[in-house]
Amino acid sequence: MEEKEAFDTCAVLCIHEDVVQELKNKLLDKNTVLSLAETFKVLGDPTRVQIIHALAQKELCVCDLAALLGMSQSAISHQLRILRNLRLVKYRKEGKIVYYSIDDQHIINLFTEGLEHIKHG
Repeated sequence: MEEKEAFDTCAVLCIHEDVVQELKNKLLDKNTVLSLAETFKVLGDPTRVQIIHALAQKELCVCDLAALLGMSQSAISHQLRILRNLRLVKYRKEGKIVYYSIDDQHIINLFTEGLEHIKHG
């Protein structure tokens, strides 16, 4: 069996105490870490990615999103509720129709950066 050289770990134990201490003081608090992880987890679903992509281009009602993605209104509503709970999308009612849009520019920026990253690689 051929031995492989490990390039992903240090060959010696050498802790740079000054660097470690500097970064310890800049670590995110637990609630921020959990919120950010939950946001990325929610954005990790392919259906939600498609919804975000569509809403980044145009405000849409639930019926339009369902038709666009070939899903039931109830399935789309479920996904939108998850996105809304994390303030990734917002909605407004116009009579009996509910329109959804991206909550703020940060979400579009995050999505755009993600797209640029995969196109670059």
